[in-house]
Amino acid sequence: MLYHLLYPLHTTFSGFNIFRYITVRSIGGAVTAFLLMIILGPMFIRALRRFQIGQVVRDDGPETHLAKQGVPTMGGVLILSAITCSTLLWARLDSSLVWLLLFVTLFFGMIGAIDDLKKVHKKNSKGLSARGKLILQIGGASVVGLFVLLHPGFDGQLSVPFFKNIHPNLGWFYVVFAVVVIVGASNAVNLTDGLDGLATGPTVISGSVYLIFSYLAGHTVLAEYLQIPFVPGAGELAIFCGAMVGASLGFLWFNAYPAQIFMGDVGSLALGGALGSVAIIIKQEILLAIVGGIFVMEALSVILQVGYFKMTNGKRIFLMAPFHHHFEKKGWHEPKVVVRFWIVSVILGLIAVATLKLR
Repeated sequence: MLYHLLYPLHTTFSGFNIFRYITVRSIGGAVTAFLLMIILGPMFIRALRRFQIGQVVRDDGPETHLAKQGVPTMGGVLILSAITCSTLLWARLDSSLVWLLLFVTLFFGMIGAIDDLKKVHKKNSKGLSARGKLILQIGGASVVGLFVLLHPGFDGQLSVPFFKNIHPNLGWFYVVFAVVVIVGASNAVNLTDGLDGLATGPTVISGSVYLIFSYLAGHTVLAEYLQIPFVPGAGELAIFCGAMVGASLGFLWFNAYPAQIFMGDVGSLALGGALGSVAIIIKQEILLAIVGGIFVMEALSVILQVGYFKMTNGKRIFLMAPFHHHFEKKGWHEPKVVVRFWIVSVILGLIAVATLKLR
């Protein structure tokens, strides 16, 4: 919005020329989202307490989690509000990619909100049925897959990290691949959101990495120099990523141990869906497995645990899944688990950025 309102005035006052730069608007989006979270956070937490929208703890979880019962949840509503407002304020509103990303993020947030409200109403940890949630997620993710495949300038090719000349073309199967990436990312972030600040930290790191890649993918010269796919208009997604990073940092202010608020499924499903969608749109799909390695590890731990449990009639690989609960059962304190997972996420983020030259 600011671009359309203020940039045309640069002919009168040259200072308004800064609004043409994606870097400036990305920083503006991040700072705006952060300030919205910090200013509105306390009021939002009080409102959640007033309406008794509190966390419902699973019965089979670690005993230390019983203290989290009743802590305000659905903080993702504030996160999504901050992301949306900041993106609309700083991004170009004539970008179809921005509107696509906002749509899928808010759609996944709606799925999570329904799930959260059902949990709060029923006073247990069971919300939407797994089948119902999956059908809705597939529907939302299919929109992104079809857009990328059918929109002029896009195709079904993949970008493989570390290899500059390998670009397999999946054709129509790319839609299925996109659905797997987006739905998988959404559920992986959701599974990771089990400790104070655990999902928020890696989201900040992943969002920062994809901010860099979005900017580069939308810059003709830099994309050609770095031999990554050039995606017209992708630079505007950097503003969205900046807003996501800023909102997540602002949320972490209140979500750090001991948490005053949880994001709930409305936040985790939406943030995961957003990361997966950005990866698909800028053609850095496989890179998400690296930069979001923490999320992948958490999801795999659940898959392996459930599969092994069924195959061996009750035996387990981990003391408890998702993976972070395994370390809690081993006696690690919650902050130690969280910070060490953050450290791993930072290393993975650096490796992801290194793929720009290691190819």
